[in-house]
Amino acid sequence: MSGTQVYANIQKQTATEQLNIEDYLPLVNRIAYHLKGRLPDSVMVDDLIQSGVIGLIEALGKFDATQGASFDTYAGIRIRGAMLDEIRKGDWTPRSVYRKSREVSDAISKVESRVARSAKDEEIAEQMQISLGDYYRILQDTNSSQLLPIDEHEDLSAQKVVCQEQSPFGQLSEEGLKQAIVDQIYSLPEKEKLVMSLYYDEELNLREIGEVLEVSESRVSQIHSQAIKRLKSRLTDWL
Repeated sequence: MSGTQVYANIQKQTATEQLNIEDYLPLVNRIAYHLKGRLPDSVMVDDLIQSGVIGLIEALGKFDATQGASFDTYAGIRIRGAMLDEIRKGDWTPRSVYRKSREVSDAISKVESRVARSAKDEEIAEQMQISLGDYYRILQDTNSSQLLPIDEHEDLSAQKVVCQEQSPFGQLSEEGLKQAIVDQIYSLPEKEKLVMSLYYDEELNLREIGEVLEVSESRVSQIHSQAIKRLKSRLTDWL
């Protein structure tokens, strides 16, 4: 089936709901460029947009207004989920980077269990038996490799909320995970908490956050990476 035929079918399906695919293409572009700002150069924004359009088409076909969610919310979830799925399918991250990421989370967990407070950079590096400079380089490398675990869990939770087939147990599990994430974000060191807020709530990219904090973009990347790994180390019962 050609793109024109697909478009025509979608138009027919959504006419009664007064939803038009063209009205939501700017949403696809906005989400694509927002994600692109968090990813390496090897990920092309055109590929994200193409996947996002597929997600939008699926949203137009499956949206059920009786479930209580607005179409804008539902479409945003589907579009973003389609983009994330496409990136995961073309995973460009070496296994060694994943291994290093796990090592950092493990080191943070061990230090915080021992000192009963948030682990400092120097303590984490010492636990890993590496220099502080090497530790920062690991944070930099692994930050560009991870597809934001917080994003993934938020997407999963949001999609389950708007899906009819969600079980009561699933609702409780996802709500519990979301609350655990929120609680742990509030417990982060102040600078990490601020970066997370600017990144996820205000949707600033790393460069913009650097301008706010008056630090380099690479330093923001390190802080963000450490925050993600600290959260992972504290949410092992959920992840």
